[in-house]
Amino acid sequence: MIYYARGLELCAREKELAGTSSPLPFPSSSPNKNATPTRVRRLNYDVPGSQDSEPLAFPSSPAAAATPRNRRGDIHSSLSITPSSAIPRARRQNDLPLDDLRSDASHMSIPASSAPNLSAPAVPSEDEPDEIRAIWGTTVNLGETMKTFREFLRGFKIKYRIALDRERSLRTRVLSSPEEGEMLLYEGYLRRMRQTGETNLNLDMLNLAAYPPSKKLHSQLVKYPQEVIPAMDQVLKDLMLEIAEEDQQAGMDGMRGEAGEEEISEIMGKVYKIRPFGIPSVNMRDLNPSDTDKLVCIKGLVIRATPVIPDMKVAFFRCLTCNHTVQVEIDRGKIDEPARCPRDVCGTPGTMSLVHNRCEFADRQVIRLQETPDAVPDGQTPHTVSLSVYDELVDVSKPGDRLVVTGIFRSVPVRVNPRQRTLKSLFRTFLDVVHVRLGTGDTLGLDRSTRPAGGDRIPGVGGVGGGVDMDDEDENGADRQRRTTKREELEARLRNLSQRPDVYELLAQSLAPSIYAMDDVKKGILLQLFGGTNKSIARGGGGGGPRYRGDINVLLVGDPGVSKSQILQYVHKIAPRGVYTSGKGSSAVGLTAYVTRDPDSKQLVLESGALVLSDGGVCCIDEFDKMSDATRSVLHEVMEQQTVSIAKAGIITTLNARTSILAAANPIGSKYNPNETVTRNIDLPPTLISRFDLLYLVLDHADEALDRKLAQHLVALYLEDAPEHGSGQDVLPLEELSAYITYARSRVNPTITEAAGDELVRCYVTLRKAGEDPRSSEKRITATTRQLESMIRLSEAHARMRLSTLVELADVQEAFRLMREAINTSARDPTTGEIDMGLLDTGIGRQQRKMRGDLRRAILALLDGGAGASARGVRWAEAAAQLEAQSSVRVSAADFQEVVRELEQEGLVKVSGERDRRVIKRVEGA
Repeated sequence: MIYYARGLELCAREKELAGTSSPLPFPSSSPNKNATPTRVRRLNYDVPGSQDSEPLAFPSSPAAAATPRNRRGDIHSSLSITPSSAIPRARRQNDLPLDDLRSDASHMSIPASSAPNLSAPAVPSEDEPDEIRAIWGTTVNLGETMKTFREFLRGFKIKYRIALDRERSLRTRVLSSPEEGEMLLYEGYLRRMRQTGETNLNLDMLNLAAYPPSKKLHSQLVKYPQEVIPAMDQVLKDLMLEIAEEDQQAGMDGMRGEAGEEEISEIMGKVYKIRPFGIPSVNMRDLNPSDTDKLVCIKGLVIRATPVIPDMKVAFFRCLTCNHTVQVEIDRGKIDEPARCPRDVCGTPGTMSLVHNRCEFADRQVIRLQETPDAVPDGQTPHTVSLSVYDELVDVSKPGDRLVVTGIFRSVPVRVNPRQRTLKSLFRTFLDVVHVRLGTGDTLGLDRSTRPAGGDRIPGVGGVGGGVDMDDEDENGADRQRRTTKREELEARLRNLSQRPDVYELLAQSLAPSIYAMDDVKKGILLQLFGGTNKSIARGGGGGGPRYRGDINVLLVGDPGVSKSQILQYVHKIAPRGVYTSGKGSSAVGLTAYVTRDPDSKQLVLESGALVLSDGGVCCIDEFDKMSDATRSVLHEVMEQQTVSIAKAGIITTLNARTSILAAANPIGSKYNPNETVTRNIDLPPTLISRFDLLYLVLDHADEALDRKLAQHLVALYLEDAPEHGSGQDVLPLEELSAYITYARSRVNPTITEAAGDELVRCYVTLRKAGEDPRSSEKRITATTRQLESMIRLSEAHARMRLSTLVELADVQEAFRLMREAINTSARDPTTGEIDMGLLDTGIGRQQRKMRGDLRRAILALLDGGAGASARGVRWAEAAAQLEAQSSVRVSAADFQEVVRELEQEGLVKVSGERDRRVIKRVEGA
């Protein structure tokens, strides 16, 4: 009877304590041998064939509160921010005996310590439980922190931010009325979050610094983000509920009656997150051990993004003996597996097994962020940092994007061997990202047709950080109206600029203003930056028809010292997703993609190369002629199909490379020979040259007047930093030129009018007619369909430059002029002075082909001239000399060698000997 009575007393005690939320008064879970009854009633779930036969409907430990826990992957806090009532806690503590050995030391009669008290002073509070009063190791009171942040969200006004911007000497907007400065910013954001269902609030930390009562909160958030951000999350949720209840009482639209109750119940079931941003960015080289567990901001280029990784948040264990289940939260990436069954009646050690499909997982992705090329010090390799992004930030960016990320710099120990507990002294560092912003703000916007259909909207409300759209480029986190007004001012300025009659010349002069003259080259590159429109034709072809590229490719060929590389460097600075490579220092895999082994998962992964990283941008390639043949062969597919096909190490895929290529090449022997064709001057295959829309010859001509002007311009660069342009006209600054091109690319998609279409047909026919020659039956090819498509792209780019939605007659005429000028210089046959596109397409013009036919007949006639010549053969040098004497035009050694080689391949002649002793013999019977 005694044992049974003690058992009932213990059960009653457990029932009384089970209703409380504090973990402290619970008795130990280890079974008390003396107090356990010898006979225990068998429970329903122990009986085989019980009523609930679902395999995963196990009985579990007492459930937690109905409100979802805020389990953020990017925050690893040791605090439990779930406020509970303090009244039941006091009652329970009074019930305990004075010297309760199961309680903490606060309820035992032990004399107080004489050591100084290092904890934060206890502030009596009825709202917060005792455990979350202070951040461990500091005197930061979390109750005050939450109270301050609550006041900030309730009281921040736009006027505080404008005052801070004035103190920092930044340009501020003039308020239309004093009431506009008194507008409560974050209450509007919270209402918008409730209406849109958004659960993330982007918090500009400069606003924290601008609000006088919360200046201390700014430094606390930077120093202790792992503890402060969960507290802010809790305040955000409380305020969401408060504002919803206030709006319900006020009878706002959508909050009356049952609709309001549904909204409040939805808010109760959601997890809200604060995403801070706006601290000054630092170079990733400057991240030190002192920055560990602090909030930092870095910029960089994404070079690799892993697939989505399931990250376990709550582990679900089941006892193999009694089927008892328990849930364990993951603490800082470690699973605290129960060593024994927590039930007193079971207590079997080592029987708890993990049930995977009852565990809770979150999305996680690992991104490799590399220093941008302009931030790398001379002579050093770029640094990379690993980023861990969670939940809504997964799949926001892709390789090639430039990011500004705000996150917590963390370091974790690495084991020497996974099976041993020994740790290395060198820790592995990474960033737990809390906020992402696409684009660094100083380059052009991306080509929106290459982005996902839904856009690049970064999750969150308030100072939205990112996206390729100009709507989202407000870094100040100001209200929607301020952002709209700022955008309207910029749009009005750009629209006024586009109405100028000389806008084309002005933009061309603003492109690389330090380079003298070269107007046509600058105009061609300017239209390349604007680009045509990418089109997918629905009719014809499988899978929705072919895709017509809108990217324009430009090749510059010329003498040394004519500033080709300078133009490439300038374009690379302002180009979106621009990548700059040199021909000699590039390999085929460096341009496309290469296979490497991931250091974490040890799997083979595909790393993107220069062309894939510049998808949607401009790829600048210098020293184009010095590329190896294997490297150049990759570009054939990229420049026409705009894809890169990979089949390496079992990875078979096709990557997008929708990029414009701007290349610069030097002629053979460095100096351009005007007496030779383009293909003879450049060591490039004709199939590759024909894929360029515009091919410019930049030659160095001797002219005293031009030389004097060029020298004066160059000397002026050294005398002053802002030299006059060659034409003496004004020049747009780099930021305004970049903003104009970004606006045009993102907003204007011109379509061709009927008149422009007729003009395109007429211009193409005119180019084709130039090959007609009444003296010859054979026609020269002066234009192909590639030239027609190039004209369409150039005319669309010219219309986009005018911010016009229609391609008009003037656009086609300017595109025709640029095309004609480029063809006149590059496709002109030096022997006849006529245009022949065969020089670019096949490397041989019509005149050269005719001359080779005459040379072939003359060689055969020479060998058949006498019986001795056909038997003995003719020496190589003698044959060349005789043909030179017979011909009225000069016979080049290359043409003679090529014709003899063709005859040898056909089996008509045979060449024996080497070098000067070579002898050409006629094959008998051939």
